[in-house]
Amino acid sequence: MIASTEHTSLRIAIQKSGRLTDKTLDLLKGIGFRFDDYKRNLIVKARNFDVELLLLRDDDIPEYVQDGVCDLGFVGANERAEKEADIKVLRKLDYGICRLAVAAPVNGSIKTVKDLEGKRVATSYPVLTKNYLAEHGVQAKMVEISGAVEITPRLGVADAVADLVSTGGTLKANGLKELFTIFESETELIQTNRPLDEAKASLIDKLLLRIDSHKTAQKSRYIMMNAPRTALSTIQGIVPAMQSPTVVNLAGDDENIAIHTVIPYDQFWVIMEKLKDAGAHDIVVLPIESMIL
Repeated sequence: MIASTEHTSLRIAIQKSGRLTDKTLDLLKGIGFRFDDYKRNLIVKARNFDVELLLLRDDDIPEYVQDGVCDLGFVGANERAEKEADIKVLRKLDYGICRLAVAAPVNGSIKTVKDLEGKRVATSYPVLTKNYLAEHGVQAKMVEISGAVEITPRLGVADAVADLVSTGGTLKANGLKELFTIFESETELIQTNRPLDEAKASLIDKLLLRIDSHKTAQKSRYIMMNAPRTALSTIQGIVPAMQSPTVVNLAGDDENIAIHTVIPYDQFWVIMEKLKDAGAHDIVVLPIESMIL
């Protein structure tokens, strides 16, 4: 156990370096936090918010948050689940997406989960792997490896691996075939279950508002267009607006109107095609930095 320490600022643990670091810092900058020299120090205070970052190894973050050394943490769900930490998940953040998957040599005999019975499985996630195999009535020997798991079958250290996979390229490069997924992961914002004072609770509420606004904005686009007045009802049926779109009369033009609204980015091209077919023209699409609902 790590001894909890008293700290007055809201302390947030993030990965010091690794696959989540840049995107986490981009998120914090995107919601208005400003930091200096975060690469040189282990504790970095924000210039404009009562927040300090504690830069850690990713597998240490769940325990630091659990024990109250940090109030919050940005961490992969895989690390949180592997540590079986007693924490609260505040938000799933839609980045750092990967999966913990079992892979074995392409031309080997291991094809299904049952084929792992009595075999050696190399992994950095023995808890998740062992629990998954137990759910399927399989007993295998866990070979715990801190890095370069994918090379262990070639070295004769293991018969199969359970490793994090994003694209699967590393597995293929080492002659392995992905067989099945144990755990789906993404970055999470976690909170300690230790009591927090009112000031910190208020800061967390503000942080969550900013994160939610930023995430919503990233998935949306502001769209402006001109269209025949007679097409308004058709266009209203096309755009899945938060509320009714804004409609503005055009100076000196009684036949056309300007329409402003917000659309989901993942439906952008389909909506654009429908708008063109409905008679919309002079369409302008803009990114949104933040959006408070």
